[in-house]
Amino acid sequence: MSGFQARHYRIHSELIFRTLTPFTRRCCNGDVETVERKQRYKDLPAVDELLGRPLVEKWLQANPRELVVAEIRETLEEARTGIRNGLWDDGPPGEWSGDISERVEERVAQRIEARGQPSLRKVINAGGVILHTNLGRAPLSARAVEAIRRTAGGYSNLEYELSQGQRGQRDAHAGELLKKLLGAPAIVVNNNAAAIFLVLNELARDGEVVVSRGELIEIGDGFRIPDIMSRSGVRLHEVGATNRTHIADYRAAVNAETRLLLRVHHSNFRMVGFTSRPSLEELVSLGKELGLPVVEDLGSGCLYDLAGAGFDDEPPVTGSLQAGVDLVTFSGDKLLGGPQAGIIAGRAEWVRRVRRNPLFRALRVDKLTYAALEATLNGYLFQRYDEIPVLRMVRESVESIRRRAEHFVKSIRGDAELVAGQSVLGGGSAPAETLPTTLIAVSPPNGLSAAKLEQRLRQGDPPVIARCERNRVVVDLRTVSREDEEALARGLRKALAGA
Repeated sequence: MSGFQARHYRIHSELIFRTLTPFTRRCCNGDVETVERKQRYKDLPAVDELLGRPLVEKWLQANPRELVVAEIRETLEEARTGIRNGLWDDGPPGEWSGDISERVEERVAQRIEARGQPSLRKVINAGGVILHTNLGRAPLSARAVEAIRRTAGGYSNLEYELSQGQRGQRDAHAGELLKKLLGAPAIVVNNNAAAIFLVLNELARDGEVVVSRGELIEIGDGFRIPDIMSRSGVRLHEVGATNRTHIADYRAAVNAETRLLLRVHHSNFRMVGFTSRPSLEELVSLGKELGLPVVEDLGSGCLYDLAGAGFDDEPPVTGSLQAGVDLVTFSGDKLLGGPQAGIIAGRAEWVRRVRRNPLFRALRVDKLTYAALEATLNGYLFQRYDEIPVLRMVRESVESIRRRAEHFVKSIRGDAELVAGQSVLGGGSAPAETLPTTLIAVSPPNGLSAAKLEQRLRQGDPPVIARCERNRVVVDLRTVSREDEEALARGLRKALAGA
């Protein structure tokens, strides 16, 4: 067959194939589909051909040849998979319609460019969830970010005592501040799960831990208290009923194998109705009577009393320590407003013992965490609460948010109105309580759904996380910093315009 005849046959086959419905093309096993698929395979360019095409050649000049060739091979394999699955026959999302060599070339260039972009990106949280676990929980203060920058760029005295000219301990960079704020010594590990694991492993390994059935909670990503207890080498001795546990239940459960009494803050749920559990003071009194330490996992943990903001379900860490609890554990990246960390605080002899556990080294934090944590704790010490983003968001009044929202609506040039709404703490904190706020409800233009508008925002630069309600996209400025308002407005204008 001559070249002219081959081209004529290919064009004729494609014309016939394009007259078929997508359903027929997908279901048909006849010659037209087979010819079309085979021809598509043949049309795929070779690696050497792609290396010489303009878009790829540009990236080849600025990047290692091995990287470019690897991306070409992966793109060609992606194309073969698309052809095999019939994704190229109906256009988007097929990606392979039109001049297939040109499309492969473009895809190679896109892949190489994407390789140079970070996977972890800044997003604008306009959804009204202050401690959004999927979005990195607490944003850091400007002082904490600056502390990380200073520490990351060179050497530091992480484990060096400058006054003595000898080796020191990294604990010192947060330990003294925590002691001032909590009134008790403290150490830091990489998260609260690690904190409670380490405490149980050291104080109760090969023994029993008594805990109420109503406190055997599960938090995010399938993390369950019974599982972490088992992994730490202790045996769970559950007492009481799901909704009611009495101090007598603890007393009856204690035996020669009991090592400690554990109390777990409910964190991400609330039990109401016919419920009860012993007070901390009762549990502490029992522990002293029986010579057993009492440990409390506070989960989120806060150093700022949130009762003034309407959150009565989040007791401050100092309240537990003042009640006589021997050790408390809590997170650093939730209500504290700092970096991811787990803090263990309480009686000096127990803290020292936990620190001597060999696992402490495996779970300790690095210099960047200490830098950010120290800066955050200083914010509490000097009562610069509004410098800590989480506290600023919690403390901002609904009137202040409304004024910001009124100004913001004027800048987006879209169909939007202000409506009363609620913000939430998130991060497993105060699950049944909310903060009043003013929401901006944006109606999509004709022909566009709220879901599509939300998708455009989410895929923008920077990505914007919002929520949909009643076919409108809803924005809550409580979780948007003033510095990000212009970027949010720009993203909304582009999304509304279809850019």
